[in-house]
Amino acid sequence: MVCALNLKPGFSPAGRAEARTYTRPAPTRFVHGLNEPARTRIRVVRERHDAPISIERRLRLAGGINRYGEPNYRAVWGWSRLSWIGGKWTDRDSVGNVVREVVELREVPKYVPHDRWHIERWMPPESYGSPRDWYANTVEREDGISVPALGPYPERGEYEHCLTLEGRRGEFVQLTPAVAEYVARAIEFGRLAKSSGERRAAIEQRETRAERDYDNWALDVLDIS
Repeated sequence: MVCALNLKPGFSPAGRAEARTYTRPAPTRFVHGLNEPARTRIRVVRERHDAPISIERRLRLAGGINRYGEPNYRAVWGWSRLSWIGGKWTDRDSVGNVVREVVELREVPKYVPHDRWHIERWMPPESYGSPRDWYANTVEREDGISVPALGPYPERGEYEHCLTLEGRRGEFVQLTPAVAEYVARAIEFGRLAKSSGERRAAIEQRETRAERDYDNWALDVLDIS
């Protein structure tokens, strides 16, 4: 896997909160089967949000908890949700000059668009097969170096994408208690409905309510099927 990263001073995405600067821990470099910490650090600027406790509570009540006591469903901000990607990275400076090329694991934003809320569902580790199968299917070789393209085996399972909170035309939808209630009810209907027809009918009935304020409008524009 060939990847690229532009190192730009002070990139600030549009969003709902102040962008914060952080220094990412040194990535792991794979050299002939031995792991050694990289000497460089990459300084980036991302907008970060955490879901309010009230949102987490509603999703936990609707979806329950997994074997580790963690919620089966959660809301994450696009810029805050990172995942491991392994491969050959090409780093460039602000004018496009190649700074270095290196084969390593890095954490990068998992979802696009970055400036939206995403709902995730927890998947158990066995859904990814055994560790042996995982590495057999994901390890790639770049310049004679082996690197797991999707990162380490998810021993505690992993959260995967369910839906993105945005309008039918892709517009931003704020994550509010009313929106969380809609999502929570959709999840609950999905668990309890006996057929996909009942599940769709329950959601469509919710979507026919009049748009009386912003929260009700947000409920209507969520495109869940």
